[in-house]
Amino acid sequence: MSPSFTPARTRGLLRATAAALALSSVLLTTGCGSSGESGGDAKATAAVPAGFPVTIDNCGVKTTYDKPPSRVVTIHQHPAELMLALGLKDRMVGTAFPDSAVLPELEKDYEAIPELAKREPSFETVLDAEPDFVYGGYGSAFDEKEGRSRKAFADAGIDTYLNREYCGKKKVTMKDTYDEIRTIGTVFGVPDRADKLVTDLQSRVGEATAAVGGESEASVFVYDSGDKSAFTAGGKSLGTELIRLAGGENVFADLDDVFGDVSWEQVVERKPEVIAIYDYAGAGSVEEKKKYLLSQPALADVPAVRNKRFVVLPLTATLVGIRSAYAVEDLARGLHPESFR
Repeated sequence: MSPSFTPARTRGLLRATAAALALSSVLLTTGCGSSGESGGDAKATAAVPAGFPVTIDNCGVKTTYDKPPSRVVTIHQHPAELMLALGLKDRMVGTAFPDSAVLPELEKDYEAIPELAKREPSFETVLDAEPDFVYGGYGSAFDEKEGRSRKAFADAGIDTYLNREYCGKKKVTMKDTYDEIRTIGTVFGVPDRADKLVTDLQSRVGEATAAVGGESEASVFVYDSGDKSAFTAGGKSLGTELIRLAGGENVFADLDDVFGDVSWEQVVERKPEVIAIYDYAGAGSVEEKKKYLLSQPALADVPAVRNKRFVVLPLTATLVGIRSAYAVEDLARGLHPESFR
């Protein structure tokens, strides 16, 4: 039996819908002096850091912050991990929709924050947490049909921010990750932390890229999901850049989209040496996906299938968030294990 793949189709539709939104940009108001870092309990009243007020234009929604938000709900896992990596646990009053296991170094802090829902919480559930800021990872975080539009939150006096991957810019790169971190650092008055985090992630990527610098590119097919056809990462996806940085080449880099369907005949024709399996809840387990690929007679002569060369990536590692830098190293080790012995 093939795994269930409905969530992937939904996510692809959400990406397509998000393309109609305005491009994101960041507009900082004038301010001088170094930015301080507020801390303490989320309910505490802290001194306003230098540099405020600050205005951010996110996906066409312009918001002016007189001070950093202090009660935050994150919807989807990658915004939560980004917040925690910036040391903002004390500002967080709720999370929702975990996609995969949390990074080990963030697990303790993540588990200390109330989980509002296994998927996107209702508008009323979010309101019950009394946030002043809601940070969404996918476009579905602010689904108008579900009553969670950004306008609805604004009318309730709650500011919102949507991950820039869903702001309509088609091609997604590592620069988007770094820009996202710096923007959130600005909103919360911790730009120094954001700069340090970006530097650390850039160093992680640089070390992995250097390790495989002398290797020939490995051809990679991304298997997100699908049975009658394959749902895969296209040339405009962050996954394609991650593969390139890790010393590989996405065999469907010519697919002019972030994600799309390809035929299994095309997969056979392109003879990938490695298959990168995206792992996330609701789309079949990794073992189910491997079993499906290995059981198809038409794929038997594909080098990656014949040699059982699979690399597993959590979906959260392929999104605009801190995981993408980790994914480059994981991919590099999977594509060129000999470079890490």
